[in-house]
Amino acid sequence: MLARNTGVAGSVALVTGAARGIGAAVVDGLVREGATVAAVDIDADGLAEVAGRSKGRVVPFTADVADADAVADVVGTTERDLGPLGIGVSVAGVLRPGPLCETSDADWADTFSVNTTGPFVVLRALARRMVPRGRGSLVTVASNAAGVPRAGMGAYAASKAASAMLTRCFGLELAAHGIRCNVVSPGSTDTAMQRQLWTGEDDRADRDRVIAGAPEQFRVGIPLGRIAEPAEIADAVLFLVSDRARHITMQNLFVDGGAALRA
Repeated sequence: MLARNTGVAGSVALVTGAARGIGAAVVDGLVREGATVAAVDIDADGLAEVAGRSKGRVVPFTADVADADAVADVVGTTERDLGPLGIGVSVAGVLRPGPLCETSDADWADTFSVNTTGPFVVLRALARRMVPRGRGSLVTVASNAAGVPRAGMGAYAASKAASAMLTRCFGLELAAHGIRCNVVSPGSTDTAMQRQLWTGEDDRADRDRVIAGAPEQFRVGIPLGRIAEPAEIADAVLFLVSDRARHITMQNLFVDGGAALRA
């Protein structure tokens, strides 16, 4: 039996936050599926590493996702040099942990700049190109923290909740143009962002604490008893951008081992 064509092979995709973690895993997955990828991040060295293992299928762009002019330049250059963009995945994000009463104006602004304004700028730039063509698939990687209050993560949770709703609103407005917009909300995933919350003294102990949860912070553990790998989040993204999900839009897929209890 022939493998089903998922619609990803031969397509051109843009991925932000592509230098490491979930973003890099999404890039790797798209390349495996036969796409050519414009990889966007502020980390030029990380981008070079991702591009270096792609056998020429990844073109790196160093840009700030909150800079509308920079994003427009990346999108324009990609379409000129690689072809029409059919897939967009917004992964870039930052985490500035701390109690809300101790969160500075700068940390709040920076968090929303990357986590909320970034997806808005990226999705808008891509949608403007996709609308005349009447097709496209857009995914924002948010967080399960967008659906469950988290102590010490108020700015992050609020910014991710905003980006998730933003994406669904894009989906409603763009549905008539054949463009699908969905959200993937990971839970604890083995990335540098996750590890910045750990003590750094004992990875196994830190991992076990995340899995067990923290009743004193009203935080449920992970029912499946493990932390996700970036590739597992990327698999969810790959499904949603593919033709296998062609009747799915405006949805928020939690990939968190059950940690949010889908609240």
